[in-house]
Amino acid sequence: MITTEKEYQVILERVETLLQNPDNIENQDAKGYVELNILSDLVADYEEANYAVQKPTLVEVLKTRMAEMELNQKLLSELLGVSTSRVSEYLTGKSEPTLKVARNISKKLGIDASIVLGV
Repeated sequence: MITTEKEYQVILERVETLLQNPDNIENQDAKGYVELNILSDLVADYEEANYAVQKPTLVEVLKTRMAEMELNQKLLSELLGVSTSRVSEYLTGKSEPTLKVARNISKKLGIDASIVLGV
């Protein structure tokens, strides 16, 4: 178990060194293979506990999906059946969608419901 940032950095450097030898990745009989797997698990556990990835906000996901689908605010408002000013409020975080609109966002834009509902 890694308990300090310094331990984490030292072990992370060792993992990077071990990764430079393909044998350590592919050959299960290699000494480095075992060490790499053990240290990688320790690093993953430490990162999960200390650098947990936060779910993106609805604003971030909406903007990303709009770019991916080449939608502007007007097209998005038509797709969701709301006014452009309401879409603007969603994109600035001033307003949250109603349950009906949240369902449409989830279905029509393919955004996970937990992100749309902020849970």
